[in-house]
Amino acid sequence: MKVFVIAGEASGDKLGAALMAGLRQLRPDVTFDGVGGPLMQDQGLVSRFAMDELSVMGLAEILPKYRALKARISQMADAVVQTRPDVLITIDSPDFCLRVAKLVKARSAIRTVHYVAPTVWAWRPKRAAHMAQHIDHVLALFPFEPPLMQAAGMRCDFVGHPVVTDPVASADEAAALGDGTVVLVLPGSRKGEVSRLAPRFGQAMAMIAAQVPDVRFVIPTTANVHDLVQAQDWPVAVTVLPPGSPDKAAWFRRADVALAASGTVSLELAANDTPMVIAYDMAWLSRIIISRMLLVDTVTLVNLVSDTRVVPEFIGKACQPAPVANAVLAVLADPKSQQAAMDITMDRLGRGGMPPGLRAAHAVLDGLDQTAVVDDQT
Repeated sequence: MKVFVIAGEASGDKLGAALMAGLRQLRPDVTFDGVGGPLMQDQGLVSRFAMDELSVMGLAEILPKYRALKARISQMADAVVQTRPDVLITIDSPDFCLRVAKLVKARSAIRTVHYVAPTVWAWRPKRAAHMAQHIDHVLALFPFEPPLMQAAGMRCDFVGHPVVTDPVASADEAAALGDGTVVLVLPGSRKGEVSRLAPRFGQAMAMIAAQVPDVRFVIPTTANVHDLVQAQDWPVAVTVLPPGSPDKAAWFRRADVALAASGTVSLELAANDTPMVIAYDMAWLSRIIISRMLLVDTVTLVNLVSDTRVVPEFIGKACQPAPVANAVLAVLADPKSQQAAMDITMDRLGRGGMPPGLRAAHAVLDGLDQTAVVDDQT
């Protein structure tokens, strides 16, 4: 069995690696080709080029790299058609991956699976119908997504979110980090995010410190932003955790509250029972365009999955130090206010069930089997 798989970001690399492990468990004869990061490479993928080339987010950020990305799209489509795998699996990064799938479908009957349903529930809902022209099967992370994809004509399976299988530190490990109030600060995993958010987060942190004398600020980092975080002129003392820090999980569990950029990190915090405040801004052009297209009144995943609005968020123009600081202080004063929503979120994402990577592998193979049956009948 031959699988061509493409991931464009660290989160996709994690999803891809778990899916590949699941496929190897169910089909030991499977071989992989495509593009991925270190985790997928550990599962046997020899990446055709560095995955980092595809790690671009935001309309304004993509424009300068458009020509190079377009060339990579053509290169990947050619490689898929030439190698003729049993299935093409594209993972997230829809602006890149779905264009590859479109070119592949125009030239072949290769089955196409896209892992992570695009956020048609948040903006650009017509994407589902466009996807259906060249995507056969969608693997969804959230339980409310399959009906939207199925209505557009695609098979869609909810396979669970990988956050439910991430290791969580014990209470003893968290307690070993000491006393005092801990604020976990997460200004993003991309350089553009850190550059925009760190100054505002820093001002908010100073306001919090003025009200909470024993507060400690801890900032976990990824490899691509560690130096940038270190170089920031933080107005308060901070503890910056290097990439791969053995204490990261313990700090997630130990924190009394988190101030975080919007994204899947809210789910990591929920898995650790850590209440949060979400704050985010983007490049000016991206903000203007996306704000006019949003279909939801919250972008925080815990709010969406739990169908509540208990997590405070400050998005775009609202991302200002004073209201952000006041929200963090309010959460510290009522730390259990988000607990029920976090529990609901984890349960709805598959906590306690089959690991998402294995569940996704089952769905991929079942889709291939059903396709084979249809082909035999015709």
